Amino acid sequence: MSTLRKTPLITGEIYHVYNRGLDKRPTFTDFNEKLRAYQAIKFYRFESPPVRLSYFVRYGTKKIEELTETSWGNQFVSIIAYCLMPNHFHFILRQEVDGGISRFISNFENSYTRYFNTKSKRVGGLFLDDFQNVLVDSEEQLLHLTRYVHLNPYASSVVKTTEELLKYEWSSLKEYIGEGEEPICNKEMVMTYFKNKESYKTFVFDRADYQRELKRIEHLFERE
Repeated sequence: MSTLRKTPLITGEIYHVYNRGLDKRPTFTDFNEKLRAYQAIKFYRFESPPVRLSYFVRYGTKKIEELTETSWGNQFVSIIAYCLMPNHFHFILRQEVDGGISRFISNFENSYTRYFNTKSKRVGGLFLDDFQNVLVDSEEQLLHLTRYVHLNPYASSVVKTTEELLKYEWSSLKEYIGEGEEPICNKEMVMTYFKNKESYKTFVFDRADYQRELKRIEHLFERE
């Protein structure tokens, strides 16, 4: 993974980070793959996990803390929002330590690729070599970006209705408008602009059909 980036990654700043599978190939194709990716996200955001990922997958963060009574160390990143799509992923991340975003993404992609390759009996890379990152430099940009990320499954017709979007398990929308069992997102810097979860839900869904139409037009141009 290249360390020379067009947009430098600065500690304390927020970035939209995304990447896709090589040749746009599917990367998260079934429940078990998406679950493993989600588990890797939870695990690799920490600098010093006290156990291996396989142990974490079996027992989870809370049980491990009970068993080990040890710290997980600093977080490489604070996850503000995320979404797993069939052939790509989106993160909105605040970098908490120098090099944190690159280390988090590298650990996540490498670990998931090993899992995917073992499961699929294949070899080689799974994701593009260089992830993309865009600096988020205003509160307005951050709010609209979380909406864009959370609407991705609907805009791309991975789910057909907004009701199905509410039940989509592989994005942080469920944390923003529902109750996650073990929240992993730092939602405060977004939710401080909304009265409650319902008002954020309205903010997101007000743009749902517009974003889907933009995606449809984009696909039309891609086929030309």
